[in-house]
Amino acid sequence: MNQSKSNTMHLKTIPYPKYEENLPQKGQHILAQCSDENIIVYQAFNPRIAKYAIANQEFGGEHYRFSRMSWIKPNFLWMMYRCGWAEKEAQKRVLAIEISKINFEKILENAVFSAYKSHIYQTQENWKTALESSSVRLQWDPDHDPYGAKLDRRAVQLGLRGEVLKRFATDWIISIQDITNFVLEQGAKVKTQQLNSLLVMEEAVYTVKSEKARQAVALSNLAST
Repeated sequence: MNQSKSNTMHLKTIPYPKYEENLPQKGQHILAQCSDENIIVYQAFNPRIAKYAIANQEFGGEHYRFSRMSWIKPNFLWMMYRCGWAEKEAQKRVLAIEISKINFEKILENAVFSAYKSHIYQTQENWKTALESSSVRLQWDPDHDPYGAKLDRRAVQLGLRGEVLKRFATDWIISIQDITNFVLEQGAKVKTQQLNSLLVMEEAVYTVKSEKARQAVALSNLAST
């Protein structure tokens, strides 16, 4: 088992004023920080779950529930909106989780929309059958700026359960970083409206290689946005 040896954050940041420069302003796009082989996704937990995860570099322990659905988000600012910059109850520790792109696309391939989409499933029955058999839920929600205002662009979150959750939470994790201190520091800047000095994660549109995954999550065409 890998042990966390440092609280230093090993992620690329960028001043918020530069963040939007090369990003699409509308459509359904996966924004993420990636290396050649891996991708970062975010989750927020209570301190007990986070402490175990950092120490063991996987999820588990007496407080983590594999029987529940667990949501991951590859977009940093979407995670900040959901956790209130690490100030919401039970979301006070923010973790950056590194997995391979190969396994991330396995998650996408198994994703089923939480709500019925006729252009994807054709009938309600098809959708309900897919929903019951899949271990991955998909939602596209409005992305948000640092203040929490809705944007035209959509952000993805993926709910994992069952075997997919078990594999993600243990076998698929390459590293887990606790980025809570960074989040709190930047959240304080948001409170005082210091957006010119606000740092966020450097992200780009993630190019999904798997055609099955692209169809499952209904990505927008970058050229059309």
